[in-house]
This record gives sequence, C-alpha cells and structure tokens, in this order.
Amino acid sequence: MLFGKEKENYKDKKSIVIYFSRADENYSVGYIDKGNTEVIAEYIGDITGATLFRVEPKNPYSKDYNTCIEEAKTRQASHNAPIKENIPDLAEYEIIYIGSPVYWGYMPEELVTALKDIDFAGKTIRPFTTHEGSGLGSIPGQIKNVCKGANVLDGLAITGSSVNNARGKVENWI
Repeated sequence: MLFGKEKENYKDKKSIVIYFSRADENYSVGYIDKGNTEVIAEYIGDITGATLFRVEPKNPYSKDYNTCIEEAKTRQASHNAPIKENIPDLAEYEIIYIGSPVYWGYMPEELVTALKDIDFAGKTIRPFTTHEGSGLGSIPGQIKNVCKGANVLDGLAITGSSVNNARGKVENWI
C-alpha cells in the first residue's frame, strides 16, 4: 500500500521499453560487452513481458570512451544524431519505459531524435537511467518536453557499475 492506495500493477499492461545503450569502454566500469542501460531494459522486459526497442545511432560511437564523449558532445550541441530505425507504432502500448544513460544531465541526442515526432497523448512513460553519479539528471523533464501529451511518472536511476545486481531494485520499482 502506498499512502492508503494500492500500488498500480504495471506488469499486466501492454508495454514497450525504448532505450539507448552503449557497450565498449564506459566511465567507471571499463570495457563492457553489453551497455548498462540495456541490462536494465532486459530486466524490465523479463519482469513485464514488454517489447524491447533499442535506439541505435546511424553512425556508431567510438569504442574509446574519450573519443565517444567528444562525439556525443558534438551530436548534442548540433542536435544532429540520425538513427538506424524509427520507433515502431506505439498505438497498442499503455506503458512506455524510456531508458537512457545520462550525458551531462540529459539523454543522448539519438533518443531525442527517436522520440521527438511521436504523439504520446494518453501514454504513460516511466523513465529510467544508468549513471555514475547523475541520478535521473534532467531526463524526466526532458522527456516531458519531447514526449508531448504523455503522463511521465517518477523514474528509476541505477548506478551503471551496479546494474548486474539491480534486478531487485527494478522489480520493486515496477
């Protein structure tokens, strides 16, 4: 119970996880085969049965961390981050989980590109992030600005270096 109300059950609602994730060299965790945000997205998919959709850059980032952050800064400053594939039609989904690493307090520009022209009227969005100290950053507010008409709920922030032990946190949040 939550303040005299039952916690809403999101497990039984048709949902999709839209996320951006990057493997290779990451801050604080070194080289990884699977991006931290993807690990959390997969937990959500396992727990809820949600469809997973990974937003991928048309031009992949460098495997080297320092080169990657320069590329990301350029894409964010120019608002130019083409993606490989558009998000599928969201008409059948009630809940949309949006997952992101935190880049200087915000989503990678590829997620903005993927989300900006979609009608989110009547949709519920549950944001989640992976980070090494930024928490949710400004991402919930950014999602409210980009995803017009959506009901954006409280988000979940998971430290990237702890994702492999975070399934319980994800289950509690859902």
